[in-house]
Amino acid sequence: MSTITLRLRRSHIPLSVLLAAIIALVMVGSALFAPWIAPTDPTDIATFNLIDAEIPPAFMQDGDPRFLLGTDNQGRDLLSAILYGARVSLAIGGGAVLVAATLGVGLGLLAGYFGGWVDGVIMRIADVILSFPTILLALLVSGIARAVFPNAGAAEWAPIILIGAIAVHEWVQYARTVRAAAMVEVNRDYVKAAKVIGLPSRRIMLRHILPNVMGPVLVIATINLAAAILTEATLSFLGVGMPPTYPSLGTLIRIGNEFVFSGIWWIAVFPAITLVLLVLAVNVVGDWLRDRFNPKLRARR
Repeated sequence: MSTITLRLRRSHIPLSVLLAAIIALVMVGSALFAPWIAPTDPTDIATFNLIDAEIPPAFMQDGDPRFLLGTDNQGRDLLSAILYGARVSLAIGGGAVLVAATLGVGLGLLAGYFGGWVDGVIMRIADVILSFPTILLALLVSGIARAVFPNAGAAEWAPIILIGAIAVHEWVQYARTVRAAAMVEVNRDYVKAAKVIGLPSRRIMLRHILPNVMGPVLVIATINLAAAILTEATLSFLGVGMPPTYPSLGTLIRIGNEFVFSGIWWIAVFPAITLVLLVLAVNVVGDWLRDRFNPKLRARR
């Protein structure tokens, strides 16, 4: 049984963390099964009806029972749009974390294992990237991609561009963490013994060092998932994310922001509440995992 599993089994899970985990699981499950749960398909233009535009939620005076959370300016069911939007946001955030973790862990292992000029080159690149704010670098990458590829703003390519724009900054955290842990593991007896018997470097890194540095990586990935979702929402809110015809939570908030002061508040408020709950739940779980896998933090409590 792995060390990670043992630590989790021995941990006392606070009620707040358990509640956050349940909320996160429910929201992720609802997003994954959106095609079966959502009353309509908000990505199908043929289902739009401008006559149903800007209908208040069903619990308000002029609401329609067909639309529990009301409709947007195009006549789309807002509940369906939120479910599909959360699905897009989670897919982009999860994809960015996966790409960043893969790249960062690989580079961190190389830097920590070989050291020397390999370590110097990788860490100097990381330092340059860290000198840019996350949003600024993401905007830069997204702008370059849209200039180079004319179809970058289409629904088929926009998620790929967003994943790359977010991951290009987030991989540094993984690389620096794994590098520090790998530099410690390299000096241990089991790694020295593996080198003596002639095992190739790739096998030593993947089979011996990598399993011992995965704990911090999982914690960083959990926390970065919330950050990636927020970054995607920010980019979409600024108009460089998903197109309005295939919205994410950030796109829905941007669309609703144009109608807030005219009294049509629900288009922006409900997607914003969904985004806040999702990010808060993931952050609470991530903070608890960080505390459990950090002995110094556990000792203070």
